[in-house]
Amino acid sequence: MIQKREAFLENVAKQLGRKPRTEGVVRPDYKHKPHLEIMKGYSQDQLVEVLKTQCLAIHTDYKQTKKAELESVIDQVLKEYDAKSVITWDDPRFNEFGLTAFQEREEVDVWRAEHGSDSIEIAERAAIGITFSDYTLAESGTVVLLSESGKGRSVSLLPTYYIAIIPKSTLVSRMTQATTEIHKLVKAGKRMPSCVNFISGPSNSADIEMSLVVGVHGPLRACYILVEDE
Repeated sequence: MIQKREAFLENVAKQLGRKPRTEGVVRPDYKHKPHLEIMKGYSQDQLVEVLKTQCLAIHTDYKQTKKAELESVIDQVLKEYDAKSVITWDDPRFNEFGLTAFQEREEVDVWRAEHGSDSIEIAERAAIGITFSDYTLAESGTVVLLSESGKGRSVSLLPTYYIAIIPKSTLVSRMTQATTEIHKLVKAGKRMPSCVNFISGPSNSADIEMSLVVGVHGPLRACYILVEDE
C-alpha cells in the first residue's frame, strides 16, 4: 500500500514552482539511444562469454552446467567453501531445476515468509545462501533479485558465502534491458516486489585510500552457477 503519495507529489510540484500534473505525462522518447546499442544483437552464448570475463573482474567464482548436473555442482561449491549449513529461497524453480531433494537435506533450511518465522536468524547463522537470479546483467556481472514472499533478501546478504543460480535464459546485456523488463511488469499491472536487489559478486568496500576490504556488508565469497535451460 502506498501512503501519502498525493501529499508527497504535491510537495515536489510546489518545490518545482508548478501545479501537480495528473494527466498527459508521457515517458520521453529520446532521438539518440546509445544505451540500447551496447551489445545489441549479442547471442546468449556471446553474453555468457561477457559474463565469464566480468566474473574475473569482480572476484566471483563462475561455473557452468546443465540441469541434470546442477546439484552435484552445488555440492562441489559447498565443499570448496567448506560450507556445512545452507539456506535457500522458497522458490518453485528449485523444484523445476531438480533440487527438491537438495532442499530436503537436514543441513538445508528454506526461507519462510510467515509471521513469526526465524528465517532471518537462520540466515545469519548459515554458511551459505542460495538463490536464483531473476535477471542477469552480463556487462557488470550483476544478478537481479526480485524479493517477495518466500524470497527474502537476507538469503543473499547475511550468510558467509553466496551462490546465485543463473538460468541462461535470464541473461541480458546490461542494466537497460533489465529495467525495461521491470517497466513492462509495472505497465502490465503486476504487483512489484518489496525490494529489487542488484548484486555484483561478493561484498567489496574501499576506504578513502582505496584499500579493498571484502565482506564488510555481505558475503565473503560468491559463486555464479550458469545453467543451460534453453
